[in-house]
Amino acid sequence: MRYRIIFCTIIGLLLQVNSNAAKLFIPMDDAGQKDHLKAYGVAFAALKLGVEVDWLLNYKGGSFCMDQVDAVERMCKLRGVDYDIMSDAQYGGIITTIADPDYNGDIIKLEKVPKIAVYTPDNKLPWDDAVTMVLTYAEIPYDKVYDDQVLEGKLPEYDWLHLHHEDFSGQYGKFWASYRSAGWYIEDVKLQEATAAKHGFKKVSKLKLAVAHRIRDFVSGGGYLFAMCSAADSYDIGLAAENTDICDVPFDGDAQDPDAQSKLDFSKSFAFKDFTLVRSPYEYEFSNIDNTSARPSRVPMTQDYFTLFTFSAKFDPVPTMLCQNHTTTIKGFMGQTTAFKKSTLKTSVLVMGEYKPVDEARYIHGEYGKGTWTFYGGHDPEDYQHQIGDPPTELELHPNSPGYRLILNNILFPAAKKKPRKT
Repeated sequence: MRYRIIFCTIIGLLLQVNSNAAKLFIPMDDAGQKDHLKAYGVAFAALKLGVEVDWLLNYKGGSFCMDQVDAVERMCKLRGVDYDIMSDAQYGGIITTIADPDYNGDIIKLEKVPKIAVYTPDNKLPWDDAVTMVLTYAEIPYDKVYDDQVLEGKLPEYDWLHLHHEDFSGQYGKFWASYRSAGWYIEDVKLQEATAAKHGFKKVSKLKLAVAHRIRDFVSGGGYLFAMCSAADSYDIGLAAENTDICDVPFDGDAQDPDAQSKLDFSKSFAFKDFTLVRSPYEYEFSNIDNTSARPSRVPMTQDYFTLFTFSAKFDPVPTMLCQNHTTTIKGFMGQTTAFKKSTLKTSVLVMGEYKPVDEARYIHGEYGKGTWTFYGGHDPEDYQHQIGDPPTELELHPNSPGYRLILNNILFPAAKKKPRKT
């Protein structure tokens, strides 16, 4: 009788614990969340605390759910992130809904804390980077790396790498025509040339090519690469120009190869093919990959929106993760590289966001080796035409920015437990 009483007591306690078990649910739809951007930071912080996070693809805007933990709940309150506490039984109902074959959703387990690096120089340049701004706002930690660290072999220490507004072709962003007398431009040239000499390169273009190769190896080995604006197309241009000189006198002291265009090797690039270089040092453009020059008269600001594709969450979880949002219509925004002409995309490239009226891709993705890359056109999702010297965007005024959410989807992507692709 005594053992039976003890056994019944234990069972009762276990049932009580189970009935009291709770989940912390963070909605990510339009009506349910007042700060979408900081919600990503909470999910990231939960992973750091050892709390496994469920990413509910296509359920209420890509919501998050995890065990109810006091530290996470307190964080939600402090950061102004909306959440609900629900029982295991209630969450079981959500799981059942998502598991329905007719429901376009899935649950992705986020298990590891991605180690994040941003490729950016130490010197202060007169523009701001959307990725570092949103990482700071969401309170997601990251390290800065630049040419020294990349060439010293530091990239394998990281899971995810963002390329800051950068020029991998060795042409200093093609700012020479307008800014060659500006102090920041002169300082940047000196820094780049000194770094090239330090590593044994006679030209900055050769330095950037070596860096591009290390980044390529990082991706091939399983790393995740993300780039915006001119970093996306100039990276591929730098790789394709490996066997020629595309830099004119103002950039490296000697003339460019007159046959540079015909010597481009598109097999070296990640995303782009058959593009035509813009060779004049007076023109603020790298190639016809960018669709900026075709846009102003045809795309007024009030009509500039691009559309995200809807993918099958159960069969294509990767692009589904990268496109999670509370809307499929995103405000357009410009940059040195605003959008990618579809005619320059390789057939292997997956277009995730497009603006059909001018046949351009805004958000693209692909695989290389064991890793992936994602390129996003434009400079700042909440500043339509950011100019050099303009103040940084105050994200406190844009906590629900769907354009910035796309960046943060890429941040959490490396945390996901990978699932085999279904056929």
